[in-house]
Amino acid sequence: MEPKTPTLSGMRGFTVIWLGQFTSMLGSSMTNFALTIWAWEKTGTATALALTGLAFVLPNILVYPVAGALVDRWNRKLVMMLSDLAAGIGTIAILLLYSSDMLQIWHLYIIFTFMGLFQSFQFPAYSAAVSTMMDKEQYGRASGMLSLAQSASGIFAPVAAGVLIGVVGTSGILLFDIASFIIAIGSLLPVHIPQPVVSAEKQEKSSLLQDSLFGFKYILARKGLLGLQLAFFLINFTGSLIFPLLAPMILSQTNNNTVTLGTVNSAFGVGGVVGGLLLSAWGGPKKKVHGVLLGMTLSSLLGYTVMGLAGSPLFWALGAFIMMSFNPIINGSNQAIWQSKVPPEMQGRVFSARAFIALISQPIAMAVTGPLADGFLLPGMMEGGSLAPIFGWLIGVGPGKGISLLYLMMGVISAVFGLSAYMFKEVRDVESLLPDHDAIDTSSTVVVEV
Repeated sequence: MEPKTPTLSGMRGFTVIWLGQFTSMLGSSMTNFALTIWAWEKTGTATALALTGLAFVLPNILVYPVAGALVDRWNRKLVMMLSDLAAGIGTIAILLLYSSDMLQIWHLYIIFTFMGLFQSFQFPAYSAAVSTMMDKEQYGRASGMLSLAQSASGIFAPVAAGVLIGVVGTSGILLFDIASFIIAIGSLLPVHIPQPVVSAEKQEKSSLLQDSLFGFKYILARKGLLGLQLAFFLINFTGSLIFPLLAPMILSQTNNNTVTLGTVNSAFGVGGVVGGLLLSAWGGPKKKVHGVLLGMTLSSLLGYTVMGLAGSPLFWALGAFIMMSFNPIINGSNQAIWQSKVPPEMQGRVFSARAFIALISQPIAMAVTGPLADGFLLPGMMEGGSLAPIFGWLIGVGPGKGISLLYLMMGVISAVFGLSAYMFKEVRDVESLLPDHDAIDTSSTVVVEV
């Protein structure tokens, strides 16, 4: 008797995977919140928190080109399952160390490095799978649903983690996270994900190195796509300077009030849910590049700057809400452009190169933001500090105000980056200058069941 093949496909199949991924994101966000509190109480420094993020991000980004090449060679559903499995193994290791009272901050650096290596396969595999599961008219809505899942987990995770820490402790939160990975893997089993196969004339043998470099060559040959990713490079740099410092900024200004931190984190999630629901129903602007560039500008100007000027939890939460409400539109519009322009059989390699270009600025920013805050900004904005006479009238002086200053400055700079991209015709007209992949050649690529 032949084994039963998965039957769920299209939007139904995507929705099942989406539910599994939402559960996984919820578990991971709860764990991140709990471990952030643990690390702050353990070390009391912004540098330690920034380095935990760097330990995950740096290997994740560096492996992207190779991961994309392998995603185009391997079964994409299997790659997604292995990525979730590796994340679960990392969480199990943290649980064992924490339960035995042996967990140290350097353990997180090692474990997050392991998890980051495997997570680099998730984005190209997931994005490429979406392209073969549904029509391009549904790309924007699919991106909106994914943003909705990310944002909804951002709402519930801080609240749930804050409540559960007092009931089941950090160990209980880690156990829930492990269960969420099992659910994510299980959601993939009944879903049929078509595997693109190139025609015989395109099946030339190439080395792993050639495939790893292919995506960069593809993007460099298309100035509009390159320009979009350079915009993300700059925006991600400014964002990565400030996001690792969110917890130190709020905790130092509220006498370590974790409820306030959780409230602001939840405001990020609420904003993302609103933006995700809007994108899921709307599909984004007709000219997607407006969703990217105007979204970047407004998110930075109305989000980062409000959080920098804020002196109360209400305005921190307001800035967080505004910023994240634009995020699904920015990322969803960008994703729709790329999924429409890049042939599915190339998306693993191209999307990995795309992610590398956009994200390589993150580890650079994370490496400097902790020492910048601890050594210069925070003392500079204390009473009598070197920066207090210049900026104190604007945002006040005292604990955490140096990070507030950084939020304000990055908001203005990021808005300038977003608007500046309109100066380049290749970027602002990328959708009309580059043909869709299905308008180039529909005879050489077929999709077969696996």
